[in-house]
Amino acid sequence: MALLDVKGITKRFGGLVALNDISFSVEEGELRGLIGPNGAGKSVMFKIIAGFYRPNQGQIVYQGEDITSQGASAVAERGLVRTFQETTLFQEFTVYENILVGCHLHARSNLFTALFRTDKDRQKAVAAKTSEVLEFMGLTDRKDQLALNLPLGSQRALAVAIALAAEPKLLLLDEPFAGMNPEETFQMMDLVRKVQESGVTIILVEHDMKAVMGLCEKLMVLNFGQLLATGSPKEIRSNNRVIEAYLGSA
Repeated sequence: MALLDVKGITKRFGGLVALNDISFSVEEGELRGLIGPNGAGKSVMFKIIAGFYRPNQGQIVYQGEDITSQGASAVAERGLVRTFQETTLFQEFTVYENILVGCHLHARSNLFTALFRTDKDRQKAVAAKTSEVLEFMGLTDRKDQLALNLPLGSQRALAVAIALAAEPKLLLLDEPFAGMNPEETFQMMDLVRKVQESGVTIILVEHDMKAVMGLCEKLMVLNFGQLLATGSPKEIRSNNRVIEAYLGSA
């Protein structure tokens, strides 16, 4: 059974068809790329998978369960977590505090825990998880810095760290390399590989073709809301329909 099954997804905004009958499956452990020109429908697809939008037609099946009608918070609690194109951080919080916020899905208190004073143990567990994520993402030395003072590469790493604190099984990475210089991109590529190797399945939307081709074993190409092609990086590079979508016909 696939970890994620996208079945016949169609999304319309008024008379605009953003996605038209899109279907694909992602197996556990994959690092899958989703690429395409601007306006192809990539971010809309992410928002539907993550529960931000509901499709007009089709189903999103995650771990064998239909989650199409579930909202973003319910989807995230199931371990399907996304990042965003623009780095979304609590700018006035420290790096440590930002990751602490990311742990909230698994750190809820209730009347029972308050009465029997188990909150203290829970808080210790959250602090330990935060420190673990800091070390994993190479941010321990920056834990007391305010997010607004971080360089772009570290801000992107922090955004991924917040997502990891929510303990995802499937992570949707939306343009994690945007605006990075070559050195920052190389470092982030290493972090993405490290996240995958830790057991997290990843779908990656990205315009940096060098990064995508270097990371992903399989790519999907969207164009004008249609699934244009699926294949290995080598197959996608030599696909005439993909070349035409990106560069135009002669």
